[in-house]
Amino acid sequence: MAGVEQWVSDQLHSILGLSDRYVAQYLVHMAKKSSSQDDLVHKLQDTGTITVNDAVIGFVHDLWSKVPHVEQREKPARAHERAIKEVLERNSQYQLLPDSDEEEDAKTKVSTKKRHLRKKDSADDGSDGESSGVLARKKDQRSTAKKIKEEPEWDSDPEDERLRDLKERDEFAARLRDKDKDKTRNIIERSDKKAFEEAAKRLKLEAADRRKIVPKLRVDSRRKYLEKRKEDKLIELEADIHDEDFLFAETPLTEREKKEAEYKRKVLKLAKEHEKARELEKVQRYRMPVEKKGKDDIEEYVEVDAKEQVPQAEQRKWEEERLGIARLHFGAKDAQERHKEKEKQYELVLDDAIEFVQTLRVPGTKGKDREPELTEYERKKMTIEETKKSLPVYPFREDLLQAIEDHQVLIIEGETGSGKTTQIPQYLYEAGYTKNKLKIGCTQPRRVAAMSVAARVSEELGVKLGNEVGYSIRFEDCTSERTVLKYMTDGMLLREFLSEPDLAGYSVIIVDEAHERTLHTDILFGLVKDIARFRPDLKLLISSATLDAEKFSEFFDDAPIFKIPGRRFPVDIFYTKAPEADYLDACVVTVLQIHITQPLGDILVFLTGQEEIETCQELLMERTRRLGSKIKELIILPIYSNLPSDMQAKIFEPTPPQARKVVLATNIAETSLTIDGIIYVIDPGFCKQNSYNARTGMDSLVVTPISKASARQRSGRAGRVAAGKCFRLYTAWAYEHELEDNNIPEIQRVNLGNVVLMLKSLGINDLLHFDFLDPPAHETLVLALEQLYALGALNHLGELTKLGRRMAEFPVDPMMAKMILASEKYKCSEEILTIAAMLSVNSSVFYRPKDKIVHADTARKNFFAPGGDHLTLMNVYTQWADTDYSTQWCYENFIQHRSMKRARDIRDQLEGLMQRVEIEMVSSRDDTVAIRKAITAGYFYNTARFSKGGHYKTVKHQQTVMIHPNSSLFEDLPRWLIYFELVFTTKEFMRQVIEIENSWLLEVAPHYYKAKDLDDPSSKKMPKNTGKARDDLVRGH
Repeated sequence: MAGVEQWVSDQLHSILGLSDRYVAQYLVHMAKKSSSQDDLVHKLQDTGTITVNDAVIGFVHDLWSKVPHVEQREKPARAHERAIKEVLERNSQYQLLPDSDEEEDAKTKVSTKKRHLRKKDSADDGSDGESSGVLARKKDQRSTAKKIKEEPEWDSDPEDERLRDLKERDEFAARLRDKDKDKTRNIIERSDKKAFEEAAKRLKLEAADRRKIVPKLRVDSRRKYLEKRKEDKLIELEADIHDEDFLFAETPLTEREKKEAEYKRKVLKLAKEHEKARELEKVQRYRMPVEKKGKDDIEEYVEVDAKEQVPQAEQRKWEEERLGIARLHFGAKDAQERHKEKEKQYELVLDDAIEFVQTLRVPGTKGKDREPELTEYERKKMTIEETKKSLPVYPFREDLLQAIEDHQVLIIEGETGSGKTTQIPQYLYEAGYTKNKLKIGCTQPRRVAAMSVAARVSEELGVKLGNEVGYSIRFEDCTSERTVLKYMTDGMLLREFLSEPDLAGYSVIIVDEAHERTLHTDILFGLVKDIARFRPDLKLLISSATLDAEKFSEFFDDAPIFKIPGRRFPVDIFYTKAPEADYLDACVVTVLQIHITQPLGDILVFLTGQEEIETCQELLMERTRRLGSKIKELIILPIYSNLPSDMQAKIFEPTPPQARKVVLATNIAETSLTIDGIIYVIDPGFCKQNSYNARTGMDSLVVTPISKASARQRSGRAGRVAAGKCFRLYTAWAYEHELEDNNIPEIQRVNLGNVVLMLKSLGINDLLHFDFLDPPAHETLVLALEQLYALGALNHLGELTKLGRRMAEFPVDPMMAKMILASEKYKCSEEILTIAAMLSVNSSVFYRPKDKIVHADTARKNFFAPGGDHLTLMNVYTQWADTDYSTQWCYENFIQHRSMKRARDIRDQLEGLMQRVEIEMVSSRDDTVAIRKAITAGYFYNTARFSKGGHYKTVKHQQTVMIHPNSSLFEDLPRWLIYFELVFTTKEFMRQVIEIENSWLLEVAPHYYKAKDLDDPSSKKMPKNTGKARDDLVRGH
């Protein structure tokens, strides 16, 4: 095929005066796919780039004769091979018939006959044609294979391979869509005729099952009812006895009444003894395990107390008992009251109090006085209409609708809580923007926000959720054919672009919470801007808080900004006099300072993540327990994404009288959550952001300083219900000189490999000219394209391959995704998933207490496995799993249990995605070579070689690096190794390294490494007679 392309290139020079390799490939491919010479001529004319004349027609005639055509679907060799397979399949259906005298013993002799069949047949050539048939088939197969090798392989043409891969990619994407459709939970049932027919069919099929199940369910229901009724009757009987004793204590009773009272007491006593015996039986009696598991299981085992599950529980329990014995249990009745009076004479002073300086007051739109809080009765009494009218957006309803009618694109700036998310879609619905079956779409950056807002709007409109108002999030669709107001995550709107590129079913698109600048939101900006130019009838609303409104306006061709003022009270801003060394400890101290010195009002503390929140919660509980009754009640409530829903709901419950609530939250509380009652805000000035380090090529969550815009947003949370105070745990100078003005967009902080995979999955190929609001650097984008091409995610034309489409499903960096997919080839997917999960938390698996450094290092070395750190991490996880994920085992081996639990969660998530991308879970734990080859397939970029100078150097860039001292290979120093990441402390250290063979690199990445790159000088001997002894050199001089 290369010769044909060269011939086409030469002919193009004579016809057009220029040529190009890709043009030649395109013409050859066009000729192969054309049905005739005339068809090829018409296709050339349709391109509009070449004038058809006699020379072109002659070129077409010659090209047609040189190129194989699409009609030759099957080569003769392939047809012959297929015929052989059919014969083999037919022959496999036949069996040898036993002789008549052997029919009785056929069953016992059949195995012997099969065993000696080949020997007998090979000895007797003429007796049976079966042997000759087998030999002939084998001979034909060998000749067929030889013919296939000798024939020119037109099927191996790169263009055909590319098209075949694209076809497989599209089929894989279609299967993914079908899986998503099957997994998506349809909350609202369809109401069309077909749906009713299907429902009737299901009911008919289930009628028999219901007849079997209903009697059993009736018995179970009766038993549960009797259990509940027994409890109620016991309570009622106890209350009757208590009332009779109280009412008739001094009244003489008749014999009959005395017997009835004695009978009631006896019944109550027997019932209580019976209950006590049942409880005791649960603990002491052994029952055989019940195989059937479900919610109706018998509770054979009573869990021990949570305090007893943690390490050193017995010691703690003994200490508490000793302290209880030592407490004062006697004395004067008024001793406690006199002690409290004495305590009031003194003021509680904290030793490590922080000094704050008030620098400014942020003025509000309201006075300082706190609004009177509505009681629960008053809040229920208010109608929905009155609540809607009380929102700040309501007075601007008519002006807003007029502005939307006058302008195609409108930027809406409004503070959190102004009602823009819930009210503006309703205003558009009432104004008639949903006529002709068109929808209003509103995107949210978070799943929870989309669900809760849709529920609130459906309640305000008085419709059932899923009818006129619905939501759509991943794996859950609560919409119907009647839905006209649709709330969804921005990722779901991106998916709709795949099926409906012009969004023809929508009349209005609202991008809400645009200031958060998530990755999906930034991509949406470029897409909806292009669609707005294509569809003048589409209205586009960009809803944002008070951040970046001007920037959005410039991006959308100077679109007008509509401002909605919020309800704000004045907020006093306080800064520290000097920088704080430990902001976590400073948060705890500041909370206690506010609790002791300031009037009642809830506190909101901003922290970076779950680990800090839990640590702060423990410190606060410890200190408040130590202070005891000296301070008022302090209710500590955390809020983060992994917290169970019932725990999250507690932050919205009203605070009890004479108590204070402190909410420990991540930056989700800046805009997405509105917590009533917050008067004080503590801002340490940090947040956790996903950051991509181009030097190491790794994604990581890094604690970084917040921006001035985020600081203003945080302080605004204090002025929601009354004049508030914001305590910033940094200096005023740091605010002015060290904080950036705005947040860095996520698209400029994350690994662009994932961004490219996402855009390619959406069918966007021209990435360099894509209209980003804040475009990433072209150099980093080109580097990402190069890396994805080397990993096999893109082909030579920059198109997404099937491998790349599968990689896009994993929420990890592309190198780790390639490693996971390579495990399918090397049959070690179980082990690779474990390694991937442990690598995600690798820096926080082991810990070294200062007082037990030697013990911790010894425990760590006990896990070392030959081959490298990846196998060591796998060894740690495997042993932990063998102990049934024991906390005590982690404590004894100096391993952080919280990190191991996170690794287990990550592994479970990745395992679900393996099923999604059609990879079977297999294990080969003992085959460490296969495991290391799979790791090499993903991380061949990160290869280092031991050099003559006693240091390691990276193969491609010759950068000097060193093995980290904590590595298991720190003393072994293998010749070739692969590292997971580079860390710069005092030197460039490689973390998590694994030993490899240089030949593996040519096996897994022949397109990236050449043999000369991997030459090992140490394995070569010097040629003869080239080396000279010292005496010869001296003699020569």
